[in-house]
Amino acid sequence: MLRSVVFLPVIFIQWSCALPTKWKPDPINNRPIIGILTQEVNDHVMKPFGKTYIPASYVKYIESGGSRVVPIRLTQSTAEYEKIFRSINGLLFIGGSSNLETSNFARVARIFYRLALKANDAGDFFPIWGTCLGMQLLTVLVAGENLLTKTPAENMSLPLNLTTGKAFSSRMFEGFSSNLMNALSQEALTGNFHHYGVTVETFKDNDKLQSFFSILSTNKAENGATFVSTMEGKTYPFYGVQWHPEVSRFQWDPKLTFPHSPDAVRVASLLAEFFVNEGRRNLHYFSQPEEEAMSLIYNYTPTYTGNFTGYEQIYFF
Repeated sequence: MLRSVVFLPVIFIQWSCALPTKWKPDPINNRPIIGILTQEVNDHVMKPFGKTYIPASYVKYIESGGSRVVPIRLTQSTAEYEKIFRSINGLLFIGGSSNLETSNFARVARIFYRLALKANDAGDFFPIWGTCLGMQLLTVLVAGENLLTKTPAENMSLPLNLTTGKAFSSRMFEGFSSNLMNALSQEALTGNFHHYGVTVETFKDNDKLQSFFSILSTNKAENGATFVSTMEGKTYPFYGVQWHPEVSRFQWDPKLTFPHSPDAVRVASLLAEFFVNEGRRNLHYFSQPEEEAMSLIYNYTPTYTGNFTGYEQIYFF
């Protein structure tokens, strides 16, 4: 018995296996790189090791959020900084001790700040984070003047006085559970190591700061002054904390009151992830993989400094 045979047409599909001619990141940035601005060495015990530095705790903090790090030196040209800006996905201003108006740290920060303003205005999302001195620097850049006064909170762990409405609807704390927000406002989860800050009164009296940032938390200094301890940009993805989230996981000097409780560690983890996720929204990239590899922090070796500073390790440049 013969069976009928049905012949179906064969369709040939040609697939291209050609490699892209230009190296580009994925449309969703899962390989973010955050730049960390170096700072001048002012402490005499650190001067034999280099002219500028980054404490390793900041590097680990950013890496723990899922990003790589590029150190940004203070001796490059404006054109070189513009190229770096087009290659990184966010920027961190570290804490420390440096003049916020005349130092090279401030000068280079001003270049990147202006580039970030221009980029964000053009729809090119670019986040900036400032910790302690870095937050103070952000207020100087926005206000156009130094408004700091003495607000000493040296070697103190504090709960945050969260602002009603603002903190609980903020981008920065969006990923925090209600239990963690309660802990943040009731437990001493934030490490403070500063002498100066911006008081709430000064902040509210300055139109530029008031229009640019929302106050997410305040704290009371040892001299009774109430200072701004957490803030975020109303329109721009710029964030500042007067306290140090990085110390909860990466600094261990027993003479210093670093908060190491599970809640303190969770706060630090979420904030690192938050800022890196902000960086993921930026699609800047290095034009060549070799250039990227040469720029990363992996090319440098940190120095053990736990026996003469409050940092276990520091990168010197």
